[in-house]
Amino acid sequence: MKTLAEFVKNRRKEVNLTQEAFAERAGVALTVIRKIEQGKTNLNMDKVNLVLRMFGHELGPVNSKDTAK
Repeated sequence: MKTLAEFVKNRRKEVNLTQEAFAERAGVALTVIRKIEQGKTNLNMDKVNLVLRMFGHELGPVNSKDTAK
């Protein structure tokens, strides 16, 4: 399974965008893109979802019981 960092970085590169251009299109600060791609864990879910919506995805809360299956 890909990490969030790998997913965002790979998809951004697939569409040939720099971090700066991608941040602008997603409506977030450049630092948000950098933090995501560096695998930082202290991210704002709303900002992450703005980025993921560029690819038709969204994060949401998951019950840990559901991931154990």
